[in-house]
Amino acid sequence: MTHDLTLPSGSPTAEGLAERALRDPHRPGFHFTSPGGWLNDPNGLSHWNGVYHLFYQYNPLAAAHHRIHWGHATSTDLVHWADEPVALVPGSDGPDRDGCWSGVLVDDGGVPTLVYSGRHGEHELPCVARGSADLTYWTKDPANPVITAPPEGLDTTAFRDHCVWREGSGENTVWRQLVGSGIRGVGGTAFLYESDDLRSWRYVGPLLTGDASQNRGELDWTGTMWECVDLFRLGEDEEAGGTDVLVFSAWDEGTTHHPLYWTGRYQGDTFTTTALHRLDYGGRYFYAPQSTRDEHGRRIMFGWLQEGRTDEANAQAGWCGVMSLPRVVTLATDGGLHQAPVPELAELRRERAEVAPGRLAGSYTRLPAVRGDQLDIETTLRLAPGATARLVLRETPDGAERTVVEVSRSHDGASGTLRLHRETSSLDSTVDTEPRYGEMPLDPHGRVDLRVLVDHSALEIFANGRALTARIYPTRPDEAVGVGIGADGDVALERFDAWQMASAFTDGPRPLWP
Repeated sequence: MTHDLTLPSGSPTAEGLAERALRDPHRPGFHFTSPGGWLNDPNGLSHWNGVYHLFYQYNPLAAAHHRIHWGHATSTDLVHWADEPVALVPGSDGPDRDGCWSGVLVDDGGVPTLVYSGRHGEHELPCVARGSADLTYWTKDPANPVITAPPEGLDTTAFRDHCVWREGSGENTVWRQLVGSGIRGVGGTAFLYESDDLRSWRYVGPLLTGDASQNRGELDWTGTMWECVDLFRLGEDEEAGGTDVLVFSAWDEGTTHHPLYWTGRYQGDTFTTTALHRLDYGGRYFYAPQSTRDEHGRRIMFGWLQEGRTDEANAQAGWCGVMSLPRVVTLATDGGLHQAPVPELAELRRERAEVAPGRLAGSYTRLPAVRGDQLDIETTLRLAPGATARLVLRETPDGAERTVVEVSRSHDGASGTLRLHRETSSLDSTVDTEPRYGEMPLDPHGRVDLRVLVDHSALEIFANGRALTARIYPTRPDEAVGVGIGADGDVALERFDAWQMASAFTDGPRPLWP
């Protein structure tokens, strides 16, 4: 299957995709989506001269993963986004003729520079492109690919996606790069390279390698290949101390599994691990995350929310793939990561509804004042040992369709669990409704600070800093707007606030090819 390299102005195919996307009731209103067609990994995430730049894997020609371009959007507030000209288009020949795959943006002496994976047949190799001062127009380096093959003597499962940074001080600075890969029969890995100019790279060795024979089938299996590796440091003094974090997405034979991260210490040419953690309990619904440190010193992260409906449904809808809301990532007291939506999202809050504090023991109450499919809900609960609280979302009047967010405390009071029940989220038997769950830290009082953002089919949940992302597809979207709350055991509702959320985009179709 082939496509023209450019999208003609006024193409009926383009207009059809954008218009169909706009009509789909499952399309989010305040999460970033492409104007139409396909979206996957966040790329080139940066805060450049006061402007946030979000590049992303993009197919403007169909809601399918094929011959990927780089879409581009900008924002000054991480809330409202403007579509920019497509940044990278696959070449008519050369190393990226079959797609411009994931990568990063770096500042090369004031020149914005992209490092990305060019795909040619079964080969994915690092390529470079230099940008204009406003990051709008990009010129590919004629020497691409800048690394011509994976490391010699190793049987790699794949070789793509990049993390690039400048290391050292004064005249002793050097570029370093991680490329996601896997060693067949061993496990996923991140290969470390070094360069003086972003063009000539010296292979250093594997920074860290996983063991694919351990925990296969479990929620923390590290896979046979690591996609979208991302290395950064968090802590009080990020230069001298703190904790190093190595994020990756576990992949195996074409299947995307889940995002994980190692905490530990990056020093010299190795990463010494402390612990392995799950990044988001939604698994593939928060995949291929990328982060950047913004000009305010915050670590900002985005991820790709995959679809949970069929390819045929995506094609009919005219679009596919959602970008997560931007998250602030900090160190939690237990040594893992604490995640929360950026505070700027409060700009979209409109009508507010409040529920009076009280006890929830053994009750379920529908909340007629809280209804909708674009909501931001914040609640604080206190769970006695053995208690469970449930927040019901997207419920139809007859209860036939409903999605349930559940937080519970163990009988000994020592641990908590966050669960998402989607078994009745849709009457469509073709959509994914598997439950999602993970551990939730609790203080001695059983306190849970719960934040739930509902945006049509996109759902992001934060419980005491742990995240769970998923997709839901009610078959009666106009009716599935009810919200309720209930409990088993002794649960105190300390506060409950909900806001209707405005859309982040203007009305009407957006051009696929700005």
